[in-house]
Amino acid sequence: MSTTNMATSSNYWEDLRKQARQLENELDLKLVSFSKLCTSYSSSSSNWDQRKRDSRSDSGSTQDKMLLAMTTELEQLLVNLTSVNDKMAEYTNTPGVSSHNAALMHTLQRHRDILQDYTHEFHKTKSNFFSLREREDLLGSVHRDIESYKSSSGVNNRKTELLLKEHEHFRNSDRLIDNAISIAMATKENITFQRGMLKSIQTRVTTLANRFPAINSLIQRINLRKRRDSLILGGVIGVCTILLLLYTFH
Repeated sequence: MSTTNMATSSNYWEDLRKQARQLENELDLKLVSFSKLCTSYSSSSSNWDQRKRDSRSDSGSTQDKMLLAMTTELEQLLVNLTSVNDKMAEYTNTPGVSSHNAALMHTLQRHRDILQDYTHEFHKTKSNFFSLREREDLLGSVHRDIESYKSSSGVNNRKTELLLKEHEHFRNSDRLIDNAISIAMATKENITFQRGMLKSIQTRVTTLANRFPAINSLIQRINLRKRRDSLILGGVIGVCTILLLLYTFH
């Protein structure tokens, strides 16, 4: 291999290593940010309740979008780093670099190990993130079902309460009507009893009058005398009045 070709190959290898280190550094920073974002997402989910969920609904949606965008970006970086490692592996198999093959293979293996660690860390963090999302979605669904049930139960309880009040009003009305009917029946029975007593008294008086005709005759005479005395007294008063008038005008 000529000196020019060796220099070109060396530059190519260095370019690949530079690209690999650049991608590794970028992946390291992105993975740290991704892990922190997932941790904050986990904290928000672990302290989950309806009020916090309402207050963070918009921020939670933004956080989801950021995590999904970062996931896509990290996947692309891993693909690029894998491509660079493949190119480095092809370079080590190029004829003419056998003298440096051991050192190159060592360097390549180190980059592969770094790629493997980053891939493992990414998939682990990504798996935790999607597990948290599924858990939160499940909890949200259950909570919405519970709230829906409570809401419907509250409406049903309100309807039941109104029906019970209406039923109580009907019972009170029935009770008042029963009291009025009882009073009317008692009054009717009292009037019937009094009429019976009056009929009994009248019957007794008639019986006594039929049994004692002398008393009846005496009563009739007394009545006739009282009528006669009234007539005499009226005549005397009339005559006196006439005489008084004649005296007054003469």
